[in-house]
Amino acid sequence: IHYSHSFSQPINTNGFVSGAKPPAKADYLGKMPAEFKMIAALLGDLDNSDGQGKVYFREDSSPDVLARATEHIRQAFPRDDDVDPTSTFIVTWENMAARGTTGRGDVLDRKRNTFQLVVASMESASYAILLYPRDGLQYLSTSIGGANKPLEAGFNQGMVQGWFYASQGTYYRTTTDEETSIRELTEYETNSGRHGVWVYEIGTTPVFIAITPGMTAKLFTEENVTKPAVTSSPQQPGYAETETQEGQPRYPDPFEPRYPDPDSTQQRYTPVQPVPPRSQPQNPQIVVVDEDLDVDVFAYNLETCANNRQKCSAFADCRDYTNGYCCHCRPGYYGNGKDCVAEGKPQRMNGKVNGRVFVGNSPSPVEFSNNDLHSYVVANDGRAYVAISSIPDSLGPSLQPLSSLGGIIGWAFALEQPGFQNGFSLIGGEFFRQAEVTFQPGNERLTIKQQFKGIDEHDHLVVSSELDGRVPDVPRGASVHIEPYKEIYQYSSNLISSSSNREYTVSLPDGGVQTRSYQWRQTISFQSCVHNEATRAVPPTQQLSVDQIFVMYDAGNQLIRFAMSNRIGSIHSGPPEQNPCFTGRHGCDNNAVCRPGEGLQFSCECTAGFTGDGRSCYDIDECRETPQVCGANAVCSNQPGTFRCQCASGFVFASDGRTCVAESRPVDHCQRGSHDCDAPDRARCSYVGGSAYVCSCLPGFLGDGRVCQERQQTQCERHRASAQAASASSSNTGLFSFFRPRPAVGQYVPQCDERGSYEPTQCHGSIGQCWCVDAAGQEIPNTRTGPGSRPLCIEQTVTPPPVGPTPRPDISPAPPGTHLLFAQSGKIELVPLQGDGMKKDEAKALLHIPDRVVIGVAYDCVEKMVYWTDITGPAISKASLNGGDTIPVITTEVESPEGIAIDHVARLMFWTDSMRDTVEVAKLDGSQRRVLFDSDLVNPRPITTNPAYGRIYWADWNRDGPKIEMSNMDGTDRTVLVKDDLTLPNGLTYDPDNQQLCWADAGTRKVECMDPHRRLRRTVAEGVQYPFALVSHGRNLYYTDWRREAVVAVDRFSEKETDEFLPQKRSRLYGVTMTPAQCPQAYNYCSNNGGCSHLCLPRLGGFTCRCPDNSTAAAAAAAAAGRCEETNQ
Repeated sequence: IHYSHSFSQPINTNGFVSGAKPPAKADYLGKMPAEFKMIAALLGDLDNSDGQGKVYFREDSSPDVLARATEHIRQAFPRDDDVDPTSTFIVTWENMAARGTTGRGDVLDRKRNTFQLVVASMESASYAILLYPRDGLQYLSTSIGGANKPLEAGFNQGMVQGWFYASQGTYYRTTTDEETSIRELTEYETNSGRHGVWVYEIGTTPVFIAITPGMTAKLFTEENVTKPAVTSSPQQPGYAETETQEGQPRYPDPFEPRYPDPDSTQQRYTPVQPVPPRSQPQNPQIVVVDEDLDVDVFAYNLETCANNRQKCSAFADCRDYTNGYCCHCRPGYYGNGKDCVAEGKPQRMNGKVNGRVFVGNSPSPVEFSNNDLHSYVVANDGRAYVAISSIPDSLGPSLQPLSSLGGIIGWAFALEQPGFQNGFSLIGGEFFRQAEVTFQPGNERLTIKQQFKGIDEHDHLVVSSELDGRVPDVPRGASVHIEPYKEIYQYSSNLISSSSNREYTVSLPDGGVQTRSYQWRQTISFQSCVHNEATRAVPPTQQLSVDQIFVMYDAGNQLIRFAMSNRIGSIHSGPPEQNPCFTGRHGCDNNAVCRPGEGLQFSCECTAGFTGDGRSCYDIDECRETPQVCGANAVCSNQPGTFRCQCASGFVFASDGRTCVAESRPVDHCQRGSHDCDAPDRARCSYVGGSAYVCSCLPGFLGDGRVCQERQQTQCERHRASAQAASASSSNTGLFSFFRPRPAVGQYVPQCDERGSYEPTQCHGSIGQCWCVDAAGQEIPNTRTGPGSRPLCIEQTVTPPPVGPTPRPDISPAPPGTHLLFAQSGKIELVPLQGDGMKKDEAKALLHIPDRVVIGVAYDCVEKMVYWTDITGPAISKASLNGGDTIPVITTEVESPEGIAIDHVARLMFWTDSMRDTVEVAKLDGSQRRVLFDSDLVNPRPITTNPAYGRIYWADWNRDGPKIEMSNMDGTDRTVLVKDDLTLPNGLTYDPDNQQLCWADAGTRKVECMDPHRRLRRTVAEGVQYPFALVSHGRNLYYTDWRREAVVAVDRFSEKETDEFLPQKRSRLYGVTMTPAQCPQAYNYCSNNGGCSHLCLPRLGGFTCRCPDNSTAAAAAAAAAGRCEETNQ
């Protein structure tokens, strides 16, 4: 059927059907065209080993399927009148993940693709129909050979035998090497005129000519397409193979497999069975389909709980029915079985809002994207609160009448009257809502589309919203009042509709009042379980009653807020319910459910996961009270009202999504003695987790740890020997000459460390003074102290070049308790370090901030506090490394804080704001705030400090002129350090041990370092993918990478990548920092605030006393009172 030949169809889990058994995947992945025939529906290194991914195929000659295939072919080839297929061969790849990726640990949130290939055959020709999800593919590339390669689709002829030799045939590729071509597979402009459907004519003659693509680009709609009659099968499962799950796509007219009874032989299905997770296959699975497809293929019903239990909520039970299965929430929970939440528990919702809205008669729209939407619902009384951020004042006042932007959330969690159910009880958290608003009297129209994506790992409902159209103008400063209203909801199996007319009044700034109205129509589409009797019992109509409506636009913070109370009940008028459980006036705790009794009697009961008397409820820490709740080899994380389980490093979730099984057994080669390090008297072996180890030379030796050679004397050692020899010549001879020479009185002898470098702090005992030195042993100005005190000196030394073929200096392991912190969307994670290696099996979440996007992270080693910036607040906050509450530090006059750095000596923090285009400083408690720079900045992002020299460094990724700058901490001596060969300098860090400023550039894809004093620049790593943040520790640089979604370690001396940490939850990683067990030695003049009345700002060789900006009332009052003095010291 392909290239004029009938061939057996080995179906491969890597997304293709081939003409023969394919070779190992290494012979064709990333090396197309291959030597064998292939139809590639979506070729890549795909994975079904976690039990979620499946492949189905069948031959189908049923009239409805043939009619649907005919329709697609005729739409793609409108001039072909003779289209009458006699059979179809259908292959479905369902929920296939990209190999090497992981989700949050329970396999339920890995990115997955589902797609189909249909080969329709006639006597004279065959056609290939490729179907891709309407909502887009969840991933566009897979890792092949250590690099991300875009997926491929196309038709490969393989090797063609000529008269004397074989040659490579044609490879008709329907995609390119760009990921955009993969994304376009789901676009409207296909060759069939149908969203996500591509049709090709194949094998029309005995001799290969060409693949002929469809010729229709016009988009067909439901109105202009005559659809064939499709007979519903009595065996149709409750949840179809292409149902919409969280993050799962919808498919265009899929050829859905129907699963027959065991006795039925009309349809035959053969699944490609997943391999158990422990085996981790190295090659994809292959199922060979005989050329004669009339063989008996056993019937296999996958629509059972045994195969779908993981699709149910953790708080639901799965129940088998004759023709399928359904999920049912357990007592104490409500929802559709796939999403279940505890009764009475407050619900949170987060999402993004995009829009293009015209205001009044304006010819230009107000456009906005990725604006944050946050909602909070007190479920036991039906109160809902919604806020949308970053709405400009040109639009904000005019959105106030649209309380129903949040009204859908009120309906979802409305207070239920007896015998009625709110939206979430019926359809869960995955649905699509579209609303059409027509304003009177101007007839302005606005469309609202909202995709609810289910509950995320933080137990928050996720939604994306889109606004498009025109709204009447509401003047700035005007307020809006919306009268209580009632709305009728009409229910069917997979669709809910409602409409209403609403009035509102606009109170104008001049005292005038206008009464306006609009008409509201909406539809809610969802997937339901046909076996769920509870859904069938829902009244066909219900009434939503909304009152206590509050709307406000906060121009100062560019926030629009909505609040309302919601009840769902009967459409018939009658005496209102008086029981407090149905009125919401019960006084139960927000985390409690109200249980009605007789008459006005009721009781309060803490919801699941909380304890108390119902009037006051407290979270239960399941992880502490039941340590084994997650089972063996798993880590428990407590969350409000619930907990989460994550497999320990080296373990993965089994197919049940709950049991952790060993992925591989690590080996400690250092303990076993199976390492290849040099002899123990010259090198040490350090175990770094898993089966990895690091070799390093002992003091006095140089090399890579595998070959170590005795090193020559260093400058410090020669200096020390010279001083000792000089003292010996002036000492007594004779008997005493046999002993080690002692320095004469007044003789200074330098102190060297175990590597032969100058100790950073040098002391002269005879005169009782100590001072700091640089790498060459030269005294650093202004560091000398008198008797009884020692300066805090930072180690300045750079290990001298070693002798021999392996020039890698020895680095002592970091002290215990050193950690790596990195930010990932709504949380900060911690990875312990052992030496320079990451103890990945002990990684854990340090701090959950689910409604924040954390960008920069910094650490104060003195008070052991973690500081971070978030752009959703926006704000700068802190929390103790040892636990405790989140403490806000900067919450006003901040727009988009990104980079943050700490001077632990002067007790200062510095940050950049990419919207205000500033570099700023403040005390660590947020007081004494001052703008250092607000000019010649476009996109400032990373910032770092050098406390010992009183310096700050920052980068600006201005695409028209990226640069890295330096100044003193008091704002003086501003200098551009680097401006050439820069594109996107995202990450920046200063290495005090080696006096190196290092940066990661996502444009040049390099990691580079420079000595800022001598301006010597060198490349450490090339070909990195998309680095974001960077930090230095020991011999390594660690950077977060957006594309790899990983923390990557690079050895700065060998200039090689040494390690990688992949979080269980895969998403973009942002800031990264270190938490050393001990503060690095450093000294500057502001260690005791330098005697300044307010800000003490260090600089090279001194300090400056500065006043804070008069941006706050307190700062202005202090300056006015003359209590702040500015001086240079």
